[in-house]
Amino acid sequence: MPETVLVNGNAYSLLKLLGKGKGGYSYLAQMADGQQVVVKQIHHEPCVYYQFGNKIEAELRDYTHLQEIGIPMPRMLDVDTKAERIVKEYIAGETVYTLVLKDALPETCLRQVQAMCRLLYPAHTNIDYFPANFILQGDTLYYIDYECNDYMDEWNFENWGCKYWAKTPEFLQYAAEHP
Repeated sequence: MPETVLVNGNAYSLLKLLGKGKGGYSYLAQMADGQQVVVKQIHHEPCVYYQFGNKIEAELRDYTHLQEIGIPMPRMLDVDTKAERIVKEYIAGETVYTLVLKDALPETCLRQVQAMCRLLYPAHTNIDYFPANFILQGDTLYYIDYECNDYMDEWNFENWGCKYWAKTPEFLQYAAEHP
């Protein structure tokens, strides 16, 4: 990525890579007025365990769906479908993944993700419960990804996600493979 990117004619200075997911790269960026935001650049790298359709359309659809359900997440500020870039509100804080690594995950995070599940499951929806997708800011846990899928028991929090919200064998194996 260049040091500056345009989204619908607006310039964003990229400050650092925040992370790479199945669908894109997320960067901490700064607007001309100094406001920090996240710019997500969709990528088309292969993912052996997940099938995508149109990623930018999926992001827009999933964002709207999760908003309707009431999941706390960063606001979408802008989208450039041609360049496949999304500008999101920046939620500062540590990810649940980092908090688990530090043995510092507050109990409130588990209560809040379970509250999200009580909204998601009746809507026949799962989100990506991997802990890098959640940030605790103040007293609120935010889901910082927009990805969601049709509900399936095997991918719900209790059967899959919770395996990564503590120092379980699955979490420790992932951490060892992704230092």
